[in-house]
Amino acid sequence: MRKLKGMRVAILVADGFEQVELVQPRTALEDEGAITEIVSPAQRWVKGWKFTNWGRKFRVTVPLDEADADHFDALLLPGGVLNPDKLRLYPKAIEFIKAFGDAGKPIASICHGPWTLINAGIARGRTLTSWPSLEVDLRNAGANWVDQEVVRDGKLITSRKPDDIPAFERSMIRLFEEALAPAPQPSAEAQAT
Repeated sequence: MRKLKGMRVAILVADGFEQVELVQPRTALEDEGAITEIVSPAQRWVKGWKFTNWGRKFRVTVPLDEADADHFDALLLPGGVLNPDKLRLYPKAIEFIKAFGDAGKPIASICHGPWTLINAGIARGRTLTSWPSLEVDLRNAGANWVDQEVVRDGKLITSRKPDDIPAFERSMIRLFEEALAPAPQPSAEAQAT
């Protein structure tokens, strides 16, 4: 059975996202039945970064200017140094991320991706991880930064780097699956009181 059948997941990226941090988690999500959409300030194509050089281009399926968090169930934020640094300059990108946090929807972020969580006001008071160079930024933003393969804090999953992708994917799928589960209904006895 596909655990995420019909779930709509936004993948927010700008040019310079770490390609493996989009491709592998996206494949894992789609293998579980999720519908993924690449959201970007780029209009048609967005370019990945492949460890030390430019990677391939990916089709933007939802331009950022047309994106509405209400149309999605979850958010994936890949890393790469250039990607989140660019996204932080787009107020619409920060509003988009913030809308997921405000609505209590699950967010999965890896590597440098948590940089955007600072601007969206989601990092403060949370325990998370990231690429090590973000530690001071995240602590200064009020987060409790830890050096772990994957960290879950409520509906937020974070990981450090591409080597952590297998653990990141497992945790992300578990969190997203929980978000799809129907809310428990009050018992007849509780409704009568």
